[in-house]
Amino acid sequence: MEKEDLKLTSAEIGTLWEEYVNGTAVHMINKYMLSIIEDEKIKAIFEDAVHTFEKQKKQIAMFIENEGFPVPIGFTDSDLTKGTKRLFSDIFCLHYLHIMTLHGLLGHMTSLSSSVRKDLRYFYDSCDNDGKRMYHQTIELLLEKGHFQKDPYFYPEATPEFVSGQQFLDGFFGDKRPLAATEIVSLSFNLKKKILEKTLSIAFSQVAQSKEVRKFLKSLQSTSNNQIQSLSNILKKDNLPVPMSWESEVTTSTDSPFSDKLMLYHIGFLIQTAQAYHGTGLATAMRTDLAVTYEKIILKNLMVTKEWFNIMTKYKWLEEPPLAPNRKQLAKDK
Repeated sequence: MEKEDLKLTSAEIGTLWEEYVNGTAVHMINKYMLSIIEDEKIKAIFEDAVHTFEKQKKQIAMFIENEGFPVPIGFTDSDLTKGTKRLFSDIFCLHYLHIMTLHGLLGHMTSLSSSVRKDLRYFYDSCDNDGKRMYHQTIELLLEKGHFQKDPYFYPEATPEFVSGQQFLDGFFGDKRPLAATEIVSLSFNLKKKILEKTLSIAFSQVAQSKEVRKFLKSLQSTSNNQIQSLSNILKKDNLPVPMSWESEVTTSTDSPFSDKLMLYHIGFLIQTAQAYHGTGLATAMRTDLAVTYEKIILKNLMVTKEWFNIMTKYKWLEEPPLAPNRKQLAKDK
């Protein structure tokens, strides 16, 4: 069957809509960072990132328009203010691009797995290849500059072992077993993302215009810090290193390069996507104290997300995605 005979499904439209809105938000941050970066190697990677998304954005818009749907507004240059003081260091910009590239890779694969039509599948294939190129580039440059944070090393056992009893699950009483490598994967990843969330909330709170937005971001700093401490303490008790913070990579500027709408949306995006990673951590946690920690973080973030939603809708900053037909309303209007 030719692609013209296949209409895009609701899942395909939904992923395109998300790719566009989320992509334009990150794109604006990348464009600002490109304008302030002084290191030539870091600047080159950002030039690649900005150019790559501009091509992807046009393709996404074409898919949406061809199905008769309105292209989302997303975020544009109107959400940027030129000529503002530097807010981030070059190295933080590189860390940011690396973490957001990880988000992009996972997002593209989710979109691909929801796609049926051939042209859309091939498009997400190309997006995935772009993301993998960027992933390699950011890691290589972070390694070269001595800033890549490696996960803890393990020493190999002589032979494979099997779980011998319920004590493997115990995290509250008696002698806890050491963390499993499968648990450290999620701990490390969630910590790095949580550190990015806290750093951005500090930077954004310095420059936000709205008192209500600043209050929310300051509250989020405290929440993020408590969650970082909870996850870090689990690693520390096993004498394992924790990822370093990036707060010192934020300048003292109070000159905002971004609209409040962009900053608040971006923070909400990080909180909501983090929930999926917290859920993965919970699913792989076999020690009870670790599982309870993830449960507390997930519940707290649900409350934070509700507060975020209330502010976004109050100022009409939250764009509505395509909705299923309201059959009851259609019947009533007739």
